[in-house]
Amino acid sequence: MYHYDPNLALDELRDDAVLPHPVHLRDMILRTKLDATLALDLNREFQDYLTRFGEMQNIARTILEQIASGARKASA
Repeated sequence: MYHYDPNLALDELRDDAVLPHPVHLRDMILRTKLDATLALDLNREFQDYLTRFGEMQNIARTILEQIASGARKASA
């Protein structure tokens, strides 16, 4: 499970294109010893990630709602 291991999260991202949940990404940042400048830069990038993650969830929800309301194809 990648929740607190950034290397595993990177492997999963490469393999499955699964983005880490923002809470887990934030925890990874907090658990890493960083200098002040890098910590500030990562925090700014994280805020952007958090915004975009929410936007993607909304887009995915809209798509899934439309798919869920349609009739399923018959199996072959």
